[in-house]
Amino acid sequence: MTKQEFQKLTEEGILLLDGATGSNLYKAGMPRGVSTEQWILEHPQVLKDLQRAYVRAGSRIVYAPTFAANSISLKNFGLEKETERLNMELFQVSREAVGHEALVAGDVTTTGKLLEPAGELTYETLVHVYQEQIGVLARAGADLLVLETMMGLEETMAALDAAKSVCDLPVMCTLSLESDGTARFGGGAAEIAETLDAMGASAVGVNCSCGPDQLVSVIRTMRQNASVPIIAKPNAGMPVITVLGDVVYNMTPETFARHMEALVEAGASVIGGCCGTDASYISELRKLCVCSEGQI
Repeated sequence: MTKQEFQKLTEEGILLLDGATGSNLYKAGMPRGVSTEQWILEHPQVLKDLQRAYVRAGSRIVYAPTFAANSISLKNFGLEKETERLNMELFQVSREAVGHEALVAGDVTTTGKLLEPAGELTYETLVHVYQEQIGVLARAGADLLVLETMMGLEETMAALDAAKSVCDLPVMCTLSLESDGTARFGGGAAEIAETLDAMGASAVGVNCSCGPDQLVSVIRTMRQNASVPIIAKPNAGMPVITVLGDVVYNMTPETFARHMEALVEAGASVIGGCCGTDASYISELRKLCVCSEGQI
């Protein structure tokens, strides 16, 4: 997919993404503390069923489960030398799941490591790490890329620089922002939107973090500071930890969609769900979307 084709797609109306992956894998039995990437390859049907449900619900884009398949994060499980194989095979699981009924985005996220001077990771090293992962995703046949749940502006810039250096795919960028628009590792909503837009991102916005009811001002600020489409892919509200240690999101699909409508009014035009959402949430969001066939 070219950047021009992505732009045309966003001009058709609200573009619907998928919902959560991780929280649904836990529901399906994935233990905590394991490599998500390795577990998916051992249980591919779980991911395929989830992504097929998203497409049936109306998702135009699904995210390949390559989220943390970078060499720094994979090192936590002794899998850093498997970066190429894991990204290639994980992407193929998604492609097999949806075929060409939906676009498949190569998914890239934070390494969780701080850049200098706050940490020991250099910008150049981070660019190299992302080049490795993104290069594989491009070769695997990704339709586009998404940099998601990024924790700071600088690391997002490094990933975007890496993407631009290895391919010409459209890149969507979303950070995990607090309700006041700040990112954990630095940057605010206005600066993030303006900077990533200027660097060539095809869309910018927010994912994860908090619920849609807390993001209206953040989305409005990003819309005011970027010329590209704005993404909203929040959690199903704030999580509650049960006495058994389970994470529960209490916002219903209907309530989620109602708050997402406010984000659309604030300027978001690429929407989906993150933690706590499933296909039922996407079905509700579909009612907000205008596709090429007209109002759904």
